[in-house]
Amino acid sequence: MTVAAGETHHVDGTEETIVNADGVPLSGILALPKRVPPRAMVVALHGGGVNARYFHGSAHPDVSLLTLGAKLGFSVLALDRPGYGRFADRFPQGQTLAEQTLILRTAIKELRMQPEAGAGIFLLAHSFGGKLALSAAADDRELLGLDISGLGHRYATDAADLGTPHERTSWKRNWGSLGLYPPGTFQSSGPMVNPMPLGEATDAKEWPCVFGSVAKHIRIPVQLTFAEHEFWWRHDDQSLEELTSSLTNAPRVVVNHQPAAGHNISLGWAARPYHLRALAFLEDCLIDRET
Repeated sequence: MTVAAGETHHVDGTEETIVNADGVPLSGILALPKRVPPRAMVVALHGGGVNARYFHGSAHPDVSLLTLGAKLGFSVLALDRPGYGRFADRFPQGQTLAEQTLILRTAIKELRMQPEAGAGIFLLAHSFGGKLALSAAADDRELLGLDISGLGHRYATDAADLGTPHERTSWKRNWGSLGLYPPGTFQSSGPMVNPMPLGEATDAKEWPCVFGSVAKHIRIPVQLTFAEHEFWWRHDDQSLEELTSSLTNAPRVVVNHQPAAGHNISLGWAARPYHLRALAFLEDCLIDRET
């Protein structure tokens, strides 16, 4: 991981950074704890139509994963996926899930060699970022674990009618009630919004077919969280039983339901309890490695 000369260091303790994935630069936001070395590194992967700033919301201090994780002794890197962030123009049509997977795996290899990684890498991901996290984690036993929100294996709507995140028809599925979010959330959301690349939007429709082939190769602990007002994915008892039973080789699978939350959990009032639960799961994964 490298920080380019002249990079921005923010007063909130975060810094803009660049990860070099074998010649492919990925931008991101990094928060480091006061303790050295960090206990582990959380690599956070955003969903479609937003960028890494999704995990460092500015509407209220309690919604930032980066701030909370650093306070608890972890380094937290919110990474812009290929097609997003500073280097979005390198992939103007975006990349397929398979292409993003190759780049992320290379980035993870680079991050593992950095002192900021501590005891290892833990992936925390949302929505499309969760697809990437699962795909990249296939057969990787070195990752500490996975925490994924806003992702299932069966859409709650017809895949042909998914649209894109910023369409008016997608508002309810993305957000739910306005009361789930701190005042100012939408006024301050401009810097985190990115167009969803066309190639990615097309690829998203294939996920129900891809999931099964990926799930059987997950060999690390997995935690899945569904918001109370999750409208993108089926999360009834039967669907969840089918989903978890597909993760046949994961040593542990935990499913949580987050009350008073919409699809974009990490920007709402429920962000703090969700992030705390995700980091507690990371703590469990660290204990698993030590015993």
